[in-house]
Amino acid sequence: MINYLLIALNIFVYIYYQRFGQNYEFTLGYAAVPGEILTGHDIVTKALVERDPLSGNLIETPGLQPTNIPTFLTLFTSMFMHGGLAHLAGNMLYLWIFGDNVEDALGHIKYLFFYLLCGMLAGLSHVIATLVFGQNLLIPSLGASGAISAVLAAYMRLFPGKAVHLLLFLFIIPVPAFIAVGVWFVFQVVNGLGALGGQDAGGIAYAAHIGGFIFGLLLVGWFGSAYIRKKRVAKATRRRFV
Repeated sequence: MINYLLIALNIFVYIYYQRFGQNYEFTLGYAAVPGEILTGHDIVTKALVERDPLSGNLIETPGLQPTNIPTFLTLFTSMFMHGGLAHLAGNMLYLWIFGDNVEDALGHIKYLFFYLLCGMLAGLSHVIATLVFGQNLLIPSLGASGAISAVLAAYMRLFPGKAVHLLLFLFIIPVPAFIAVGVWFVFQVVNGLGALGGQDAGGIAYAAHIGGFIFGLLLVGWFGSAYIRKKRVAKATRRRFV
């Protein structure tokens, strides 16, 4: 139930508030800007006008917009915004596939707090990485990827042997969850390390993906302690009667 509400909320924010990505005032006002979070002060910048070297046309990039809430809370608001339809669709697909099983294991309320807490910690990981590696502190980040990374980590820990079906060279093959999610995590680490040398980090907040995954892996042990304990008891009982 909570998982579907989260999916619906992400879609609603993108359509109603972001207006399919065209409402720059909202998007650039409530995305997470590392410089704002580190200083606690709202930062407003002017639009940047550049000439396209290929077409010769002038291209205007909107500047940061006023944020009417404490800047730290943008770690929360940014979790429900996306940079485009493909960004939204990809994230919601992963959340739809993996989230309901994790919610069933944790329970509705714990799953909600797990998702939101890990999402904000993932955003904070991006902020810290941006500062430490000397990247541009004024580039906003947004998206549910950090929280969904935590959901993937939780799924891997709670259901390590459960089959996940992957499309590989036109064939659909089942692989254990720990392999499917583990490969995804390695991909994030490799790409993240490649992006750390750049000023803009390739436009993707890999540190948020990695941070969300790590926090999800750690915190699901607490949020899902009852489920994990129940699985251990059931496993021990089966062994006793074999």
